[in-house]
Amino acid sequence: MALSEETTSILRGLEGFLTAEVFPLHEEYAEVLNNPRERYSADGRHVPQVEELRRRVRTASAEAGYFTMTVPSDLGGGGLGAVPTYAAWELIYRLSGPHRWLAHEILAHWATGPSFVFGLVGDEVRDRVLPQLMSGEKTMCFMMSEPDAGSDAWAMRTRAVADGDGWRITGTKQWTTNGPYADFGMVFAVTDAEALEQRRGGLSAFLVDTDAPGFKVDSVIGLYGETGGNHSIISLDQVAVSRRELVGAEGAAAGIGLGGINLGRMYNSAKSVGLSRWALDQALDYAAERRSFGKKLTEHQGVMFPLAACATDVHAAHVLGLDTAARIDAGDPAIMEAAMSKIFSTEMATRTIDRAMQTLGGMGITTEVGMSEAWNMVRTVQIADGSSEILRRLVANRLVGGDRDL
Repeated sequence: MALSEETTSILRGLEGFLTAEVFPLHEEYAEVLNNPRERYSADGRHVPQVEELRRRVRTASAEAGYFTMTVPSDLGGGGLGAVPTYAAWELIYRLSGPHRWLAHEILAHWATGPSFVFGLVGDEVRDRVLPQLMSGEKTMCFMMSEPDAGSDAWAMRTRAVADGDGWRITGTKQWTTNGPYADFGMVFAVTDAEALEQRRGGLSAFLVDTDAPGFKVDSVIGLYGETGGNHSIISLDQVAVSRRELVGAEGAAAGIGLGGINLGRMYNSAKSVGLSRWALDQALDYAAERRSFGKKLTEHQGVMFPLAACATDVHAAHVLGLDTAARIDAGDPAIMEAAMSKIFSTEMATRTIDRAMQTLGGMGITTEVGMSEAWNMVRTVQIADGSSEILRRLVANRLVGGDRDL
């Protein structure tokens, strides 16, 4: 699928910004950014210098016009559609790979930065919070998953109990991305237990300050043996919110969550394709230089045929992602297509990166190259924003319901 001249121009600008403003930071601050012993403090959070570098990239990107380019135009963003958004995320991950990870900060992610949800809050809260997110100075987190409620949001136990002209929220959230660092959080809580039990609503969303009394980051969740991380367990103990902090209509937050999660599925599809292309590039470059038994690896069918199969899968995932994005831009929610794209792209990526790792041999499993880090990233997103099993169930149900316009 050919990209428009406008999108192509944006991608060139993004590449130039990464090259000039972001990648040099990884050279200058390599020890603290890429050494886990220096990157994380004893409690598992980023050390202050790392957080300052993240902020520095966000604010520079905001000044350059990239950070908010996918935010709706009526909120002050660039209002770019799903196709350029998908293409931009894919490019960022292809160019940066896993090691130059500050690059992943240059576009606002809907769950951690400014997004469509600010069209659902009142003027007072929007005017107070949104400018700080648009500038990249502050960040937020999306608080939906719980220890006993992951894919099944109807099992949510966090409660918002009416208190005067507002509510008091009590509960525990888990797997909260950016939770250890966020300045604001969008919290999902049950406001109508009867409606929730009947699965006809009952969930509400609230925008809260993370320094509010009763809001506590209990711990940072480490993944794959890391000494720190980007996810957290958060407890809320009688956190007071007013009607001003309500996002959307009371009891109607399930639709907000689904809308955001669908964006997350497209993001994870693009991320998987981008990292797959990064890994394939590394494998092909290595195979062109490395020799065994008197030949370059590119002359061995046992090396190149599996890489050819991977390239076929990467292209298929890329086209599937762009087609899904084009449907969204045309006004189709593309719920089933986004699920298909995420299933195929994330599972394809684990296979492709594993094959690239095998091609590099011993070098492929070193931290120097980053293949294992890339594999960890794509393996994780087989679970995030709906696991592959949940998404297959979604696709099957849509097919049974008559959604067969493939």
